[in-house]
Amino acid sequence: MKEPFLMTSSTKKHGAIRVVLAEDQVMFLGALAALLDIEEDIIVVGQTRNGKEALDAIVREKPDVLIADIEMAEMSGLELAAELKRRRIPTRTIILTTFPRTGYLRRALESGASGYLLKDRPAKELADAVRRVNMGLRVIDPELAVEAWFETDPLTERERQTLSLAGQGLPSSAIAKQLGISEGTVRNHLSEAIQKLGASNRIDAARIARNKGWL
Repeated sequence: MKEPFLMTSSTKKHGAIRVVLAEDQVMFLGALAALLDIEEDIIVVGQTRNGKEALDAIVREKPDVLIADIEMAEMSGLELAAELKRRRIPTRTIILTTFPRTGYLRRALESGASGYLLKDRPAKELADAVRRVNMGLRVIDPELAVEAWFETDPLTERERQTLSLAGQGLPSSAIAKQLGISEGTVRNHLSEAIQKLGASNRIDAARIARNKGWL
């Protein structure tokens, strides 16, 4: 059985904020850990490359803060944040991503994340965000925060589920079987989603929703 990719800092910082990182790009993962470990009051206790490894590391290390990418294998950053919320694990989550999409921001907050920042922000801002989130505050990229007030996700959860599966190329029969609903209901959900998004078909609707961060 393959061992989780987990590294801990050799430097012991008494009373430091304990952080686990979840990022599938290895070079960025290492650089991020090195930048945060420079801070006197922050210690990286785990570096992981997918959501499953991150969850295992959180259970084992009990960090104060998780910094996670959105798109990862095994479990996305949003799914990971939701799982921590479901289990009532007190680790606070910061989503760090390249996607400046208000849809992702809204879903991150709904999943229980305390922060949402873009990867192109200065390292110092991320360190400050870790401190603020650890204090129980919420940290959101300022530009996205403004945009979020003016753009709302029109899809229901069931429309989102059917559209996501349709975007993967599944026919209505397969979607119905997977979701436990009738093919007619699937077609109704897809029709509503297509109309709401002003799309030409289900694939186009899935593309629009994905670009908005709603899938």
